[in-house]
Amino acid sequence: MSKRKPERAAQSAAPTERHDYAGLDRIMHERARLSILTVLAARPDGLLFPELRQLCNLTDGNLNRHIAVLQEPGIVEIWKNSDGPRPKTLIQLTATGRRQFMAYLEELERVIRDARTEPAPRRRGASGAQGDPGWVAS
Repeated sequence: MSKRKPERAAQSAAPTERHDYAGLDRIMHERARLSILTVLAARPDGLLFPELRQLCNLTDGNLNRHIAVLQEPGIVEIWKNSDGPRPKTLIQLTATGRRQFMAYLEELERVIRDARTEPAPRRRGASGAQGDPGWVAS
């Protein structure tokens, strides 16, 4: 996987075209990673691996892989503690990761606003709309 600058998602969040949605970072947009980021955003102190795995309904292997993908660009950080009989792993959003995720969420909100926007009134005689003469549904 290629390295990228951690600020890329925040920079690309500014719309260039109305429905471009360049701020929808592919790293964050995957369902499992979106779950992980959402859970971690609500818990600034981070979560232990088993808790995160349970909340996101993932297997150990899946969670490990998705955390590795999020760790590479600096979105999350991993802390290890070998105090006690079993080692513990804490996963936490980085400050950069939190900024990127908030920019990503703003872009998702823009998608929702655009989808809910009432369409402009149709011009009389505009073709292609349901019920207009000459157009047949297939």
